[in-house]
Amino acid sequence: MSQVQAGLEIILRAAPVVPVVVIDDIETAVPLARALVAGGLPVIEVTLRTPAAWEAIRRMLGEVAGAIVGVGTVLHHVQLREAVATGAKFAVSPGATDSLLDEAAQCAIPLLPGIATASEAMCLIARSYQFAKFFPAEPAGGVAYLSALGSPLPQLQFCPTGGINLASAPEYLKLKNVICVGGSWMLDRAHIASGDWPRIEAASRQAAALHG
Repeated sequence: MSQVQAGLEIILRAAPVVPVVVIDDIETAVPLARALVAGGLPVIEVTLRTPAAWEAIRRMLGEVAGAIVGVGTVLHHVQLREAVATGAKFAVSPGATDSLLDEAAQCAIPLLPGIATASEAMCLIARSYQFAKFFPAEPAGGVAYLSALGSPLPQLQFCPTGGINLASAPEYLKLKNVICVGGSWMLDRAHIASGDWPRIEAASRQAAALHG
């Protein structure tokens, strides 16, 4: 296993769930990250879906002890370079283009690229990847589909994301080829908007206790 893949494995094994975070209000970034870490979910994926994302990553990294913050929805190589410059600990993509994977091969932080088919998984294996995002997990076939990939493609372990909730997460975590899951069910928008961080922490603790 390469050093980069070994580092990614450490990150993905830090907790059974990776919260997938969308930051609308930059002032919520730090208290939200603190609540997630306090609840046992230190690995945080901040998606590039709002203008506040990059600043949110900087603040979380600078102000929240124990937070392992990465950038999600990375679509092209320029964003991957920005992730490195920002100090992100990892990057996540919903898919995998050649240009993105070429940049990742020269990158100082690990990329978790996304796949939804066996052919896409084989392309990652050919590039010596051992970990991938399975996205969108539920629409793409869910637990049954991902389980079926495990026998012919044992080289890859997955972080399934997309439509997973508290009830379905344990079913994914039972699979031998699942290292963790990604989700946002613990990130109730009303609780975030009102600053109810104890509720976020409690939901995070519940997620952190999940197992297959």
